[in-house]
Amino acid sequence: MLFRLEKYKMIKSKKFFKNKSLLITGGTGSLGNAIIDYVVKHKIDFKRIIIFSRDELKQYNLREKLNKKILDKIRFFIGDIRDKERLSFALQNIDIVIHAAALKQVPASEYNPFEFIKTNILGAQNLVDACLQNNVTNVVALSTDKASSPVNLYGATKLCSDKIFTSAQNMIGKKKITFSVVRYGNVFGSRGSVWPKFKSLKSNETFPVTHPKMTRFNISLNQSVELILNSLLMQKGGEIFVPKLASYRLLDLCKAIDKNRKIKFTGIRPGEKIHEELISISESRLTIERNNFFIILPANKKTPEISLNYNLKKIKFPKKDFIYNSGSNKNFLSILQLKKIIKNYEDQVN
Repeated sequence: MLFRLEKYKMIKSKKFFKNKSLLITGGTGSLGNAIIDYVVKHKIDFKRIIIFSRDELKQYNLREKLNKKILDKIRFFIGDIRDKERLSFALQNIDIVIHAAALKQVPASEYNPFEFIKTNILGAQNLVDACLQNNVTNVVALSTDKASSPVNLYGATKLCSDKIFTSAQNMIGKKKITFSVVRYGNVFGSRGSVWPKFKSLKSNETFPVTHPKMTRFNISLNQSVELILNSLLMQKGGEIFVPKLASYRLLDLCKAIDKNRKIKFTGIRPGEKIHEELISISESRLTIERNNFFIILPANKKTPEISLNYNLKKIKFPKKDFIYNSGSNKNFLSILQLKKIIKNYEDQVN
């Protein structure tokens, strides 16, 4: 189960976002598209939305699909987060930043390590500096399960990025700006996730699965948008928000697609984990638990501060040596539930 924008929070969110300017880095990706769809559907009254990305074709395609009413509020900036000057120019008079730009492919990171460092680490530093210079008030950076106990270069760069944004809160001085991070795994159906790959293998006689015990967390694109918006409402600075999600076994996903097709085990790929991890054992001592999500706190937060900041009468900590991964998760999706998720996803796409 994922915490959602309940009715009273939806009202609050509309007031929070009203007449504010939003910039989304990497805004032509699936998340940027989903945020705009969500804003239109729920009539969230942003003053303007800046789409900041490198790909002019994706910007053109996004512009073409939007209706004129929302298009009047959207600006398209071609730019790269590696270019601090261009980034700072785009951030003028911006209130809120959602940072989604990153290089993400694990094999490519191993072959092109310096390029990933320039974008995922130095780009994160550029964004923090530019936000401080332009008096942005709220920043949420997107993380990944691979940043928790990283075993590949991509995960290591995202861990560095997480640290840059959470530590940025120590540099704000008297500025009224809040930096936070949201962390979740692969979005169901997104590029790089397993479902599109399995779907593309319709003519194959087997499903290629790397390991029989492989598991993943499940989150939809719409849920990830709600997670980000909720995080902007709740952020106090320097924390990482982690949703409570259901897990699924890859073997069950295969059965949900075609129960009669055979499985071929291909072996774990370099940099791949058997289970997605969202909170490591070292982070668990800094973690507090809410009904539908966790908050990994900055190391310098004391218990009285936590209670005051998050308006808590009682603080709930996870058990000692807690690790939050998709394998040890208590909540697993059944094959029937996976079939429903697949159908809902296909209905939305079609």
